[in-house]
Formats: sequence, structure tokens, C-alpha cells
Amino acid sequence: MKAIIVKQPGGAEQLEVAEQPVPVPNPGELLIKVKAAAINRTDILNREGRVGYLENPILGVEVSGILETSIAGIEAGTRVMGLVNGGAYAEYAVMPADRAMIIPDNLTFEEAAAIPEVFLTAYQTLFWLGKLQENETVLIHAGGSGVGTAAIQLAKQLKNAKVITTAGSKEKLDFARSLGADVCINYKEQNFDEEVKKATEGQGVDLILDFIGASYWEKNLNSIKVDGRWVLIGLLGGAEIEKFNLMDVMKKRIQLTGTLLTPRSDQYKAELSTDFASNALELFKNDQLKPIIDTVFPFDQVQNAHEHMEGNRNIGKIILKTK
Repeated sequence: MKAIIVKQPGGAEQLEVAEQPVPVPNPGELLIKVKAAAINRTDILNREGRVGYLENPILGVEVSGILETSIAGIEAGTRVMGLVNGGAYAEYAVMPADRAMIIPDNLTFEEAAAIPEVFLTAYQTLFWLGKLQENETVLIHAGGSGVGTAAIQLAKQLKNAKVITTAGSKEKLDFARSLGADVCINYKEQNFDEEVKKATEGQGVDLILDFIGASYWEKNLNSIKVDGRWVLIGLLGGAEIEKFNLMDVMKKRIQLTGTLLTPRSDQYKAELSTDFASNALELFKNDQLKPIIDTVFPFDQVQNAHEHMEGNRNIGKIILKTK
């Protein structure tokens, strides 16, 4: 089969299409004929050799496609989507059966591939870790990103939350507003902590989804209310904070949680997939939730797809189409 591998750690030019053996599923795994896969920042980190928690030589952690053989009550030929332990950038991939989610009939394979990683990450951070409650206020950074666009929708549709979001362009902010964001802040032109204070009458937000890290540390501290929850899910703005005063966290009684989804256990991902499917998957059938696609690239243009993500030009997901 054709698959995309990394010749050696480095830039997008190190990606190449190569012949690889069709994977053989172990007991409890599905063999999937891949129709589409999605690009994630974890793929870029693996390509660069900066993280190594994917043992599969083929990149990619989420797929949509057609089940090749029947297993665990799912018939061969069923359209499925979900998380894989690497190997998504290929014509065939294996997936643990307890992670497979049946694709709603109204979605294309490309739309389905835009769901698993970002919607599961958003669902996990909002509800499992962030404990978002009905009518609370949440600050979602990177409102034009894949996870950001998913989180805005989930917060509005499942908890009727007041959503404040940040992004760096009018185009991204207008799109976030179309998804339900109530307050949209251009971080390049405004101090987002001041705007958050205005929008919350000086109280701050109940929950922060933070993709940025170090460079937003002070402003996030200013933006969160007493007893607020803060979930750190990205480090786009760096990992090291100068003069980190723990008293700042203690004074506001902040619950600060760090997380990554890809290195989580198979059991955790299975339980998360099941919970998400039970509570949110139905909403895709009537367009209450929508997979957001920025660009679909042909399989052999994977280098362009990675460069597109690294340029931060996308609103929503970047998809690879196998055929």
C-alpha cells in the first residue's frame, strides 16, 4: 500500500510517499480502508523528531474510511472514523474496535476525518477536565484552530456557555462568531485580558482553554475568576515562564490542569470516544455541530499540507484525501 513516512527528522521536505505493508490487525482491532486523514500538530512534532510517542513509522492519528472486515457487531463496509495509534497517512490503517465511531450518513469522509482528534480533545478539555457547567463563561484561545472551532460549538450546544475567544485576524474572528462565539478578541490589536474583564463585569471567566502557554501566562491570570479552572493543551507561545509566582495561582484558588490526548492510554481514548459518541454525535446529524474543513489536499501533496498548518493559515482542519 502507499503510505507517508518521514525520511529523517526535519522539515516538510522529509515527507515522502512510500510502499509499506498493509497492517495486520491484532485481536480487537479493525482494518480500515482509509478514505481521508487529518493533519495535526502532533504529526509535525513527530516529523521533526521532537516527540516520539508514536511507534508507527507512518504518521497520522485520525482517519475516516470503510471497515474491511466485520468485528464486534460492526459489519464490513460500515463507514467509520476515529483515533489510531499512528498510521493514518496510508491506504489502510488499524484502529482499536472500541474507538470506532460510525459516521453519520450526512457527512462525507473528509468531514468525518475532521472530527476525531479535535472534537475529542475539545470534549475532554471542556467537560472531563474543565468541568464546564450550564451557562458558565469560557475563554477559548485559538478560536480559528481545529480544536478551537470544535470547542466553541460544543460549549454552546451542550452547555449554553458564554464563549469568549481570541484569534489573530478578522476572518478567523468572524468565523468564530458564526459558530456561536459571543465575544471575539483580536489579540494582535487588543489586550485580551482587558476585554475579558469588560465582558465579565470584572469577574473573569470560569474556564480557560489555553493553547498558548508561556506568552499568555500573565493575561490568563488576569482573565480567570477566583476558583476558575485552567486547562493547558498547547504551547504555541512557549513552555518556560520567567518569575513564575505560585502565590498568583493560590490567591485565586486556580485549578491548573495540563493534558495531551495522543499519549493517553488505549482505554482512556476508548472511554472518551464512547462518551463523546453518546452525547454529541447525534448533533452532527442535524447540523448543530459541524466539522470545519479549511483545505483538502491530495495524498501526494502532504508536504504542502504540513506547510499550510505551520503557516497558521488555516481555519479548521486540514485534510488528506487518499483518492
